[in-house]
Amino acid sequence: MADELEQSPKDWTESQVSDWLRLIGVKKQYIEKLNEEEVDGHILLALNEDFLKTKIGMKSGPALLIIQKRDELIKSKKKSQEKKKTTSGKKTELEQKNIDQKSVQCLPTTSEGPSAQIPEKDQAVVKDRQIAQVTSKEDCRPRPFDQEGIDFLYVKHRVLQPESGAFNLISPCHEFKSLALAVALDRTRLQAKFAYEVLKFATGCMNIRSNGTIHFGVMDSKEVNKEYMHGEIIGIPVQEKDIYVDALDYIKKSFSSGWEHVSGCVRPPRFIEVVDRESTEKRYVIEVDIVPSISIVKNKVYKVRLPNFNESSNKVVFEKETILRRVGAKTEPVIEKDISDFCERVKDRDAQREEAEKNQFLSAPDFCQDLGRKLKMLMTCGKKLIEKDKWFILVTNKFNPDDLCNIEWLLNMTMFCVFDFDPDSKKSGLCSKYLQHHAANMHSLQSYKKSDDMSTTEFTSHLHLFEQTSWIFCNGRTDFKGNDPPCDEMTWFKTKMAVLRESVFLICKRILPKGTFQVVFLLTSPVEKPLLHTFHEFFTDMEGHEDIICICESQKNFQKWQSFAEGCGTESVNNSSVVGMKMSHINATLQQVQSVKAGARKHLPVFVKGTCVLETHKEENMSSLEILTVDHCDETTEAFIDEEKENIDQQFYHGGRINWLNFWLAEQKYVGEVIERDAYQEVSNCVNDALKRNPDQTPVNSINIFHHPGSGGSTVARQVLWNNRKGLRCAVVKPSYSAAVVAQHAVELREYEEKDQRTCLPVLLLIEDSDKEYLDDLRNELEVATNTKRILHGTLCFILLSCRRSHDPEKRCKESPLQNVSVTHKLSDKEKRKFAGKREALEARYEDDFILTFVLMSKGFDEKYLKKLVEHLLQGIDRQSVVTSLILYVALLNTYVQNSFISQSHCEALLGLSIHLERFRQHEFERSLGEQAKLIFLHLRDDKTHIKSIRIIHPLIAEEILQQLLGIQKTQSSLAMDLLSNDVLFEHRFGREEYLSFLRALFIRRSKIIKGDTYDSYFSPLIEHVCENEKSPDKAIELLKKAFQRFHEDPFFAQQLARLHYTYEKFEEAKNWAETAAKQLPHNSYILDTKGQVYRKWFQAKCKAIESDNVPKTAQNIADAVETALKAMECFQECQKAADADMDHLNSSGFFSEVEVGCSLLKLISSLQVFANGANGHSECLKYLLTNYIPKEVEDAWEPFHGRLKKLNKTMQDALEWISEDLSYFQTDIGLDGEETPENPGLSSVRHPLKWLAIKSSVYGKYFSESYSTALQGESIPANLTPFQKRMIIYHLGGGNITSILSKLTDQKDAVRLLETILSLYPSNPKIAKFGQRDIVNYITAHLTLNCLSPQIQKFARLKDLQELCHQFPTDKTKCLPSALFLLTLLFWPEDHDTDDEKETKYEIVHSAVEQLEKGYWTKKKDIPQRKRRIYTHFFLGSGNGLDKFVQKRKVEEVTKGFSVSEKRMKWYLGEAWKKPEIATMLKCVSGWTEDGVVYLEGPRKKKFNIQPLYVPSVPHSNENITFYLGFTFKGPVACNIIVKQ
Repeated sequence: MADELEQSPKDWTESQVSDWLRLIGVKKQYIEKLNEEEVDGHILLALNEDFLKTKIGMKSGPALLIIQKRDELIKSKKKSQEKKKTTSGKKTELEQKNIDQKSVQCLPTTSEGPSAQIPEKDQAVVKDRQIAQVTSKEDCRPRPFDQEGIDFLYVKHRVLQPESGAFNLISPCHEFKSLALAVALDRTRLQAKFAYEVLKFATGCMNIRSNGTIHFGVMDSKEVNKEYMHGEIIGIPVQEKDIYVDALDYIKKSFSSGWEHVSGCVRPPRFIEVVDRESTEKRYVIEVDIVPSISIVKNKVYKVRLPNFNESSNKVVFEKETILRRVGAKTEPVIEKDISDFCERVKDRDAQREEAEKNQFLSAPDFCQDLGRKLKMLMTCGKKLIEKDKWFILVTNKFNPDDLCNIEWLLNMTMFCVFDFDPDSKKSGLCSKYLQHHAANMHSLQSYKKSDDMSTTEFTSHLHLFEQTSWIFCNGRTDFKGNDPPCDEMTWFKTKMAVLRESVFLICKRILPKGTFQVVFLLTSPVEKPLLHTFHEFFTDMEGHEDIICICESQKNFQKWQSFAEGCGTESVNNSSVVGMKMSHINATLQQVQSVKAGARKHLPVFVKGTCVLETHKEENMSSLEILTVDHCDETTEAFIDEEKENIDQQFYHGGRINWLNFWLAEQKYVGEVIERDAYQEVSNCVNDALKRNPDQTPVNSINIFHHPGSGGSTVARQVLWNNRKGLRCAVVKPSYSAAVVAQHAVELREYEEKDQRTCLPVLLLIEDSDKEYLDDLRNELEVATNTKRILHGTLCFILLSCRRSHDPEKRCKESPLQNVSVTHKLSDKEKRKFAGKREALEARYEDDFILTFVLMSKGFDEKYLKKLVEHLLQGIDRQSVVTSLILYVALLNTYVQNSFISQSHCEALLGLSIHLERFRQHEFERSLGEQAKLIFLHLRDDKTHIKSIRIIHPLIAEEILQQLLGIQKTQSSLAMDLLSNDVLFEHRFGREEYLSFLRALFIRRSKIIKGDTYDSYFSPLIEHVCENEKSPDKAIELLKKAFQRFHEDPFFAQQLARLHYTYEKFEEAKNWAETAAKQLPHNSYILDTKGQVYRKWFQAKCKAIESDNVPKTAQNIADAVETALKAMECFQECQKAADADMDHLNSSGFFSEVEVGCSLLKLISSLQVFANGANGHSECLKYLLTNYIPKEVEDAWEPFHGRLKKLNKTMQDALEWISEDLSYFQTDIGLDGEETPENPGLSSVRHPLKWLAIKSSVYGKYFSESYSTALQGESIPANLTPFQKRMIIYHLGGGNITSILSKLTDQKDAVRLLETILSLYPSNPKIAKFGQRDIVNYITAHLTLNCLSPQIQKFARLKDLQELCHQFPTDKTKCLPSALFLLTLLFWPEDHDTDDEKETKYEIVHSAVEQLEKGYWTKKKDIPQRKRRIYTHFFLGSGNGLDKFVQKRKVEEVTKGFSVSEKRMKWYLGEAWKKPEIATMLKCVSGWTEDGVVYLEGPRKKKFNIQPLYVPSVPHSNENITFYLGFTFKGPVACNIIVKQ
């Protein structure tokens, strides 16, 4: 990169400008934009901040950064060019370093963007790396002297010990030469220079009989400057190694005699590669060892003629012969007068050399380390066992086949991921062996490239991290057909180095907090550079060596590793490395410190009462389930039990969630038994009842446990699973998996190792803290699965045990006593006795303070006791300390947000802890909390990620702490503001997404009874507390404003602010906030609805003011209110469009609200003085609203909105028709199942939409018909009414749409009289009247309804007349209304007495109508799950004739009269209700057959008529003759109660 940007910026291409922008950290979108605008170097120099902001659309920060860095760059280039002028020749290595250095200094200190090859990282990390690049000068050791086959590396910018003289003749003296200038010379000059330096140094060493090494590519003392230190490794580029090897041919010419001896002492050049972490250029240090063995040099003095290149003669010349010797760290000639003395002392030097060579081989034997103990200490972090909660990251290369037989220790590790540098690993290496025992996901380094718009949680979910081991192939795969081939080192650095950096950074800095994982480098073959770079990335991102371990059997392989890693500190590297242990020894040693027994097998029960082995990799593939096996926990080692049993037991009684080890330890009598509450027996009975054979049994049964928070509901549920694990297949559903995935895994678990999928043991599935919607989805998925598997009806396949929080469990239990069980804080007398006995046993072992939750539970959560308990806990607490603030923050979250916690990492940051040694982390953290916090806090560990966190031991204690600690001085609103303003917690990196989601819920999440809350709230409970209990709506507003800013102007906070403002009638501000939200999310129907609600409330307030102030109702005085209402209706129409376009959500609030506002507006307009004068005034009003006429009184005042008011009739009618049609299609008991409430929970439409529609249709009709409607007064209807006037009266009487008419079947008060009146308003001979499509539909529906209510009345038309009327519907069925198509299927359903021709004609009509109905149904249904959009059956085919053959649904449902809603549903769901004799009398049983799961009726002339089953699982899997009842829906006819003919 630096090389590319070396030239002057004005000569840069567009691509080079982009590279530079990346280097300084500019965001990707801005770089792309500048590239599109063709900004090259010349233009870059001319850019200004204004251009960047206006043309490119940059924010001020990035624009300022580019300008500043550009200016710095220009200055640095000028300086470097001035420096160039002072030197001659080509650019040196030193100058290049200067430029590189300045490029590094250009890196931003506040940038968020990625640099050249560095992915986006934390500021601090970037800064640390810059400092490392610029100032860090780590020491390093030289290559071992004169050893063959040593694999060694140098790292650029590390520093060797300074040049040295002779020490003991065996330890080599050292001399350094950078060769920076000479390396650019031609071959002859370079060889002469190299030979000169080598022969000079060699002669000096040989003459004093000392070993020596001369290093080229290392800075010597003469070349040191500000940039470089003496001994700093720079390396030199080597194009051809033979240049240097051949240079030693000068030995022959430089020594007049004994040149063979010299050749024997001067070793050939060795080329040691220099690793540069920031560059891929290959550089080397060239070293020549001098070994003057006594056998060669004895009695000799060497004279040398050094070669030198003479520029004037342009050839190599030889200097005069000289005797050289080493003096200190230099090589100097022996002066003339000392020569004779020097020669005389040869024998002394020979004797010293001989002695030194003898002593070299008499050194003491190597000390043998206790490698076994060292390995155990490193892997356990100094503890007795390897932590179960710790993740391991393995970095490894090619395995020897023999070593693959000794990897049991690896198989027992909790492996997060493996960085594998063996391309054959999946085929024949470690990966292939691992996959025989475990599931793993194959990934490339590219898989770890996270896009900016993806959160860390989404990323981990996308790669299924924490579920199965991620196997990362760091150098491609030979077995993979995709584009990931292995590559050589140079290509690897170019293509994969940057991604490796990003992946390591992501894992260490974003996914796993420090202390939750260890990195093990397992070096099983020669080490290559990419693996070394991986070590450097981990070392940098983990901020040290503490959690990195190196295991290497071969000393030779370790040597290269050591030479690279020792920059982290030689002692540190050696202390964390285990070298020389065979893999078999490692395997045996580590199995001793693992918490599970090696090779332990798990077993599942099978249908024939035996067991089968559950293979680990199969279990891991069912990742959404925590499977409970027959021998669960039996693999636990004795060492683990001895170490942990007390902690496990105490954690539970202190308030922690129960885990399987609690049950196992109790079962094995290591600890006391776990109390069984009364509810346990109730749930067990429900399970046993479900298991009894019953021909009406559904494949999926449900049992619900509703419990007070913290009352032990989860313990009861898990006890049931634990005690059924040997007879059923039991599993817990893990959170955050879709219902479809869970269902798939549940089916796999049921069928695992079973012979026949139709006869398997049922699966007992525990689902905790999920809403009803999820349970229904899961049930639906399982039913579909069992149906697909063609399992016989009456076979129980799954029992769903749901465990949910509720503030009124007993009430939920009464709703469905056969399915629901309650667990409350209140103990029965029997339970009190059990708890009292258990408490005595626990108090004998633990102090009361450490079993607080159990003590509280044994007291039945008595309020007075709770208050005293918290007073006792808080005695002497320092209210000003940071720990107290932490307690308050956690208490606030735990009080208002279900299942909330704060990660331990967040707490450490808040407390300002900087823990240096990981093994002391937990101890240090707990010590910092203080006595009170230790008792109050419960330490949690995420089952999936193993990340630690804290919460208060019980939600009731959290609530009481909040009350007592705040006292009267401080409010919850001020505490919430402090929490929101706390930068340390908000910005802390690990666990950030969870923390922010809890914080967000604190301010936004409304409470809902269906979610287990005490009531349905309009705002978040905290905001409601501030408004109502603190009487401070303004503080609530300030809180939400702060949250809006804090969460980067999140539009949903703006929406809440709009709602809060209009609640307190601050409409102007409400409007501004609603517009702010809508500006960011212009197509979100819920936000657009809020905007409409602002104007709606504003309109209501204006109407109220007009009434209360007795303002004369003139056009001028009410114009403002009218305009506000029209604005509200416009907003609701926008909401409707957005809702219609949204295929994933249902939001009908816009339609309901538009009608509400329209009715209120009509009321206001009607009260205007000019329109309020009796019948004449109302006629005037209608004339104004329905024609072009404009009364003078309103002409000017209402001039801006005449057009909109004249459309009022049409827009309201359209909205009413839309609602009617929607309710005709789908289930009408909305709200009974706790569906999501719309914007305004007060709308009656949510709970009783049918009733609401009837009322509003009547009100709408009233305003447009009042002056001539005398029908209700019993007077005769005037004969001169227009069709429009009659239509409006019909609306007023409740006959305006099909749904309102059909609703009279339910609300039967005066229904017969009203329907008779409605029918009298239609022409006496409808066949010749010009009816619109809607009028025909309403007319026919009124007849059908009246016949159902009062069959004896003779006034209504016959079936034939109604059929003839249907011929007026458009022949093109695509133009027919859904209600018209529905009536065609109903009225033209063939009868037994019809002729074949009549049947065929009717069949064609019904068939074409059904085809169109189905298309309309799928459009209307959108992409919403069928469970949420259940089709509604309006009529059944009865046993009567004519109109009597249509039986209304309510009449059929009367057979279950007297049962609760849930019991009624179960009776219909289980099919019991269909068997009632009343049904058989009332309905007609139809014969048909099934083919491949499709139901058919026989049409005329043997034609097949496809009928949709109402309940898919009831369709037999084989081809059978069947009978069923026929229902009529807006999707077409449906088959109910399908029975196979015997």
